[in-house]
Amino acid sequence: MERKRQLRFPGFKILDGYITRKFLGTYIFAILLIIVIVIVFDAVEKMDDFITNKAPIKAVAIDYYLNFIPFFINQFSGLFTFIAVIFFTSKMAYQSEIIAILSSGVSFRRLLWPYFLSAMLITMLSLALNLWVIPSANERRVEFERQYFSKNANIKYEKHIYRQIYPGTFAYIRGYNGKTEKASYLAIEQYDGSRIEATLEASDVKFDPETRHWTAPKYLTRTFDADETETLERHEKLDTMINLDVLELGKLEDVVQTMNISTLNEFIADQKAKGSDLVSMFEVERQNRFAYPMATFVLTVIGLSLSSRKVRGGTGLHIGVGIALCFTYILFCRFAAEFAKSSTFFSPVLLVWLPDILYAMIAVYLYKKAPK
Repeated sequence: MERKRQLRFPGFKILDGYITRKFLGTYIFAILLIIVIVIVFDAVEKMDDFITNKAPIKAVAIDYYLNFIPFFINQFSGLFTFIAVIFFTSKMAYQSEIIAILSSGVSFRRLLWPYFLSAMLITMLSLALNLWVIPSANERRVEFERQYFSKNANIKYEKHIYRQIYPGTFAYIRGYNGKTEKASYLAIEQYDGSRIEATLEASDVKFDPETRHWTAPKYLTRTFDADETETLERHEKLDTMINLDVLELGKLEDVVQTMNISTLNEFIADQKAKGSDLVSMFEVERQNRFAYPMATFVLTVIGLSLSSRKVRGGTGLHIGVGIALCFTYILFCRFAAEFAKSSTFFSPVLLVWLPDILYAMIAVYLYKKAPK
């Protein structure tokens, strides 16, 4: 007996193991169930595409669906954390287990400890998926779609690309084709404040992704002096390099989703140095990768506080109230993220974390009202 006691983790009791097993077991079961359901429905919907494009079963299973699983786990993690807590805690409450635990001298704060440990494990999993696994999985999934889905064979590029490449210097690219690496038109504009100083324009330009050089058989330049007098010159053989990565030629919202956290940090730093007006959108993506996993703690406290007492309506009422709160949280997160991308008055960091802050306040209120 003495040896067994020494093997236990300090502060980790039999009750903690009991609650942790119930929490994580219910969570894993719910996640696995929804993954199977989603994959089955998605496979039925895309079966014709797989057959028509002759996608091998191994590629479909590993390159496509295996790379979907991390996304689904993370997408439903908050919801099923909430449901797991409410489901088994409500059951414990209606079997008078919560009353027995509190009556034995265990405080409600101490009861929260195994919930906290379980939430920490789920948070660590969600962070690992968000920061490293999902971006890499998205990249492999997109590669599969390019190879086997004809409608997704090419990277989606914007028809009109307008990027700031240096402070005061902008590049406009029209009709870029990733397959041929050519654009129908390129213009580089240089400004002094709001006044245009010079432009470079060329048609039928070719891009080298490795050197970032743009080449064209002919081009013209325009310069404007202080009284806006224009000087036009024609030239032969354009060969110029601009500070624009090939990734920035695609739809940036799709591109940043394939970047792990290290690449994303470097990309954001580069965009800030260029003075890009899309930094807020990239910052929202970065902050979302941290804010959503951290909400696991908040949702766990809310779930425990709601379901730890008996009420009329039973477990169904607990689950109904819990799901309503969880969906309002997810909806609030979506609104806050979209608003943060375009807001000029509030910090995107604050707006992304605002749902977590407000629901943390709700969690504190419910915790104080929970049975002690």
